[in-house]
Amino acid sequence: MAAELKKLSESRDLTRIERIGAHSHIRGLGLDSSLEARAVSEGMVGQQPARKAAGLILQLIKEGKIAGRAVLLAGQPGTGKTAIAMGLAKSLGEETPFATLSGSELFSLEMSKTEALTQAFRRAIGVRIKEEAEIIEGEVVEITIDRPVGVGGSGSGSSSAASAGSKTGKLTLKTTDMETVYDLGGKMIEALSKEKVQSGDVIALDKASGKVTKLGRSIGRSRDYDAVGPHTKFLRCPEGELQKRKEVVHCVTLHEIDVINSRTQGFLALFTGDTGEIRAEVREQIDTKVAEWREEGKAEIVPGVLFIDEVHMLDIECFSFLNRALENEMAPILVIATNRGITTIRGTNYRSPHGIPADFLDRLLIISTQPYSKEEIHKIIEIRCDEEEVEMSKDSKVLLTKIGTETSLRYAIHLITVAALACQKRKGKVVEMEDISRVYSLFLDVKRSTQYLMEYQSQYLFSEIPGGVDDEDAMNL
Repeated sequence: MAAELKKLSESRDLTRIERIGAHSHIRGLGLDSSLEARAVSEGMVGQQPARKAAGLILQLIKEGKIAGRAVLLAGQPGTGKTAIAMGLAKSLGEETPFATLSGSELFSLEMSKTEALTQAFRRAIGVRIKEEAEIIEGEVVEITIDRPVGVGGSGSGSSSAASAGSKTGKLTLKTTDMETVYDLGGKMIEALSKEKVQSGDVIALDKASGKVTKLGRSIGRSRDYDAVGPHTKFLRCPEGELQKRKEVVHCVTLHEIDVINSRTQGFLALFTGDTGEIRAEVREQIDTKVAEWREEGKAEIVPGVLFIDEVHMLDIECFSFLNRALENEMAPILVIATNRGITTIRGTNYRSPHGIPADFLDRLLIISTQPYSKEEIHKIIEIRCDEEEVEMSKDSKVLLTKIGTETSLRYAIHLITVAALACQKRKGKVVEMEDISRVYSLFLDVKRSTQYLMEYQSQYLFSEIPGGVDDEDAMNL
């Protein structure tokens, strides 16, 4: 299991290419050192009281004082609830697990609701596993490769480990105190070739796995080339012994450990997503093992955050499960969001604030969000234009702000990209008011769409309006 966890930890180091999404401009909560919310910072605009409250939650999470608690983000649609949750995730950093789930997801998965919630909870609980590894770290003096007969005789070269097909070779490493020659096999030569290791590089070799890590280039060889890449890092020659023992930390989640141990091809199941239901006995064994590692000082638990959006979509059974799950000693921090007012609790005939049972509401710290002002909408539109790399005139931004105020912020943001396409169509470089007006007439907002339905409702199938409903009430349906 340790080898697979190590492989999983290493696979996360791959560069991630992110596409522009609804909240890709969010970089954090936009707080200063005293946890006061700035007016505009890290992609966040307005909502200072809510962001300040989220900052206090963030501080408690970092100090480990709020595990097993729940926070509710409540407010009208389009008031930045998900943005605050994303800002919280970015502020926590990569090592703190942040799992997201939509309330409606639970009813479309091929597993029971409680199993889906259990998996979500365990995805939000991290395990930081520590182990000591033997590392050989030094500056490459020379690489000698002995080619097999038939490939061109035997020879040596110090420029690079270029021949992956070579069978044997020698690697000379040095520190400031010593110099040693190591015999190389085919696999090690292939690993050195893959990393393009050459004389003058500072490298680290993991004795257990044979992994080669290129740390940088020796500062003593900095004048060997006239030009170097922008990412070239120059290092001093390592000091002391070549062979050292270093503490290596692997960060995984409890769910990942569950999946690896629940089936033969568990590691591959993590990438395919076909995890299926996991037996309770497997989880109990893993919890026992993790508890042993904690006692021995080999691991520590990192309670993360589970964010459930559209929480009003959960039914009474799910809320009962959450009530019990939050009492577990390894429970993560639960952050939920809803835009509903007083509505029916799913699975019952009872009405409750936000569609959440009263006993579960008692457990929540409630953070309220407020509608954005005209100035805040204007600033958000400017940030989104920068994020989507759209050049827009000042008058166009003013018009888009007016549209956002009269309709909704989401609708105004959606018009940015389509207006840019309309601008490209007329071979323009800056989005003007005519582009905004064009796409505004092409794409309807909710109010105009409802008005159109009211006008032509008799021509639609199954569109009879119940008796006694006037135009104003129909607009609010």
